[in-house]
Amino acid sequence: MGKYLNAGNKAFSEAVRSEIYVDKTELIRLTNQALGTLQKYICVSRPRRFGKSITADMLTAYYSAGCRSAELFAPYKIAPAESFSTHLNQYNVLHLNMTEFISHGDDMHSVLDYLRRRVLREFQKAFGDVDCFDWNDLTAVISDVYEEKNVPFVFIIDEWDCVLRMRKFRPEDQVIYLDFLRNLLKDQSYVALAYMTGILPIKKYGEHSALNMFTEVSMTNPREYAAFTGFTEPEVRALCEQYHMPFEETKRWYDGYSLKGIEIYNPRSVVMSMTGHDYDNYWTHTETYEALKVYIEMNFDGLREKITRMIAGERVPVNPGKFQNDMTTFRSADDVLTLLIHLGYLTFDFDTKTAWIPNSEVQQEFINSIEDGGWEEIMHAIRSSDALIQAALDGDAEAVAEGIAHSHEENASILKYNDENTLACVISLAFYTARKKYIMHRELPTGKGFADIVYIPRKNVDTPALLIELKHNKTADTALTQIIEKRYPAKIAEYTGDILLVGISYDDDKGHQCVIEKLHLS
Repeated sequence: MGKYLNAGNKAFSEAVRSEIYVDKTELIRLTNQALGTLQKYICVSRPRRFGKSITADMLTAYYSAGCRSAELFAPYKIAPAESFSTHLNQYNVLHLNMTEFISHGDDMHSVLDYLRRRVLREFQKAFGDVDCFDWNDLTAVISDVYEEKNVPFVFIIDEWDCVLRMRKFRPEDQVIYLDFLRNLLKDQSYVALAYMTGILPIKKYGEHSALNMFTEVSMTNPREYAAFTGFTEPEVRALCEQYHMPFEETKRWYDGYSLKGIEIYNPRSVVMSMTGHDYDNYWTHTETYEALKVYIEMNFDGLREKITRMIAGERVPVNPGKFQNDMTTFRSADDVLTLLIHLGYLTFDFDTKTAWIPNSEVQQEFINSIEDGGWEEIMHAIRSSDALIQAALDGDAEAVAEGIAHSHEENASILKYNDENTLACVISLAFYTARKKYIMHRELPTGKGFADIVYIPRKNVDTPALLIELKHNKTADTALTQIIEKRYPAKIAEYTGDILLVGISYDDDKGHQCVIEKLHLS
């Protein structure tokens, strides 16, 4: 048993002995199905601290012939599976974490030379009885060992894309690295399974990808692996009950990643929140906000407006198809937003092809990134929101109209002033801090020039709901009438309590009006 070859189950044992371990062993069902088939190449990309390394350790513990793991897996969901005992500890496993190698050289030839020498040293210790043709050729040695021992290999390559992220290797070095992986894995009879993890999908170059045999599993298309990307809602509910933490607050902070209809929570943040019995920006604190700031300040047409709309709570269309799967090649706002999806700063709906900011933790990171300059208009609207919310709750329609007008005018340079959704975006920014006490719901426009926004108080918050109707070139009274005629309050039947009906209008001369009326539901 070596560090890389048949590393055993020690790392996974530490994971399951931790204070919190959420059982994700059913992932093994999927990898077992892929064993020895055309689907045996799997590349899973997801954000940092989303459990990639734990998964790699789990697969190593399960497949490695260098250990015995039946007792370790016995309490978990995979144990009753029909395929569990069939493949348990039946393979030679080569587990490589690429971050260990990239510092051992100034170019890719040096890095790969170091990797080969470290791995071949372990092969010589484990399989010194095999008559290998060339003990300096890694691919040839693995092939000779397989022919002699007749035990297939499982390759687990963690942080495979660190070459593209953590050091600024030359483009030709990236090609050398991808060709190394292709030669090691593609069309090799000794490969039973190749499972790679990283943050980025596989890098494209030229007309084809060097690793086009891989099934890509990513934050833009998680395929059948969605439930294994992070913590699911039932898993988080169970943790909240165990640690006596309020589920709704946990949801506000850490939920929001929507993967093929499954709600996914940030696992790092949930674990830290449960064990610390508090709420904080745990995931975003693992990296400086400057990392986000660099990307959202890129000068691409439409990017600034899209970021503004997402900060306001909107979803924006994104085309991830042209993204080159690296952190340097950007040709459009879509490329930047696609990278932010892969990094975990945005989430993406595969069906609607839209992206948005997933939760309060990440939302705060966006605010940190725009606070230092260049986004003064947006920040002024956000900083003024407490006063504006209080004016609405006090029924001060004049102050609300004045505040909305000011925010609308300030942000006209970013947002199309008379676009039918613009005022809704302005309202969302102007009422930004309401999200701490309210759940905001946005409806699509139901006619020219207006949209609806509903703020429902969170549990244990004693404050009226806000139902806002927006009108263009009509009076605020018309907006209020629209609310009553459409019977909007009936749409929030689960809520009982006071509702403030707020009608807001603006005209082409940039005049703003507001009418506020209180309604009680019981």
